Amino acid sequence: MFAFALQKQFQWTLDTIGLTFTVFTYGATFIQPFSGFIADSYGPRKVAITASFLAGIGLVLAATVDTPLLLYIYYGGGGIGVGVLYGISTACAIKWFPDRRGFATGLVVFGFGAGTAIFNWHIQGVLESKGLPATWFYLGILMLITLVPLCLFYRYPPPNEAASNASNQEARATATDYKPGEMLQSYQWYLIYFCFTFTVSIVLIFGAQMKMVAKEFHLPQNYFNILLFLFPLGNGLSRVVAGFISDRIGRAKTMVTFYTLLAFSIFGFVFFAKIPMLFVFFVFVAALLGGAPFALYPATVGDYYGARYATTNYGITYTAKALAGLISGWLSGYLVMQLGSFRVPLLLVAVGSLLAAVLSAPKLLKPPRRIDI
Repeated sequence: MFAFALQKQFQWTLDTIGLTFTVFTYGATFIQPFSGFIADSYGPRKVAITASFLAGIGLVLAATVDTPLLLYIYYGGGGIGVGVLYGISTACAIKWFPDRRGFATGLVVFGFGAGTAIFNWHIQGVLESKGLPATWFYLGILMLITLVPLCLFYRYPPPNEAASNASNQEARATATDYKPGEMLQSYQWYLIYFCFTFTVSIVLIFGAQMKMVAKEFHLPQNYFNILLFLFPLGNGLSRVVAGFISDRIGRAKTMVTFYTLLAFSIFGFVFFAKIPMLFVFFVFVAALLGGAPFALYPATVGDYYGARYATTNYGITYTAKALAGLISGWLSGYLVMQLGSFRVPLLLVAVGSLLAAVLSAPKLLKPPRRIDI
């Protein structure tokens, strides 16, 4: 919705506007290994408070811009703050709840996926009545008022307390802490990174280009309006559900199940999306399955590589989202320009999801041992 508002406000080209959100996403992604290292070393509270100020002030300043460069700086700075808060919030769940990591991280990242379902209509209303600058100003002030006080409660448990929180033997057995360099020497991490990249690409394609996909398949506006609510809601719920299930049957088995079903939901979409009800159905199913990696991988990183360096280790792993952004953004856009349809890029990521299901099999994706590195 901000992209349309920016074009209406400034009459900038689409590639200029698109770069705004690329800067935001990359800032939020690539800051996490560095902010994670600081939080793991010195604690999360001061880092989180600083990030809250950055996120809020970034939007307040973005409301004043009149050039693309200033927008990239201010809006991108806000993105850095958002990324830091995301990484630290996820790490808190990993560290505090070692025997329920899937469900705990699912609840945390649920807000990042479903928040738009709650606030989209309100933001859209303010955009229509007050305009883009006022909307960003109010959102920035709201962030400062709410986030900064909440961040005063952030803290990580002492290492011995985190270990004692585990109520089962399996969780205690995964208490071995791998430093980032040690993690990068285990083959399991590369399986995780590859699978994370391709499975996340699916929700990113729909999240970023839903309007254009809907236009290709001639989806009526009333069905599209339904998806504006259902897609982020399903994306958020999938994180809680997948995390909950993974605590009970294991991360790898959950990944195999979710990624296989995710791939077939995209196959179904490609062949039946001309029917409006099926368009909505398959996109909603994809959202219900496609948000799962955001809960499964922080929990898996905590399980496999320990809690001590979890913020840094997951921050490194989370950079897979940047590659997913290239697949869902640039590569899919290039294929659509060459072939005139979203069918090929969607089939590509569906095959990638099937491959991720195969690579996530418990015999391949299993906890590393020190002998492996």
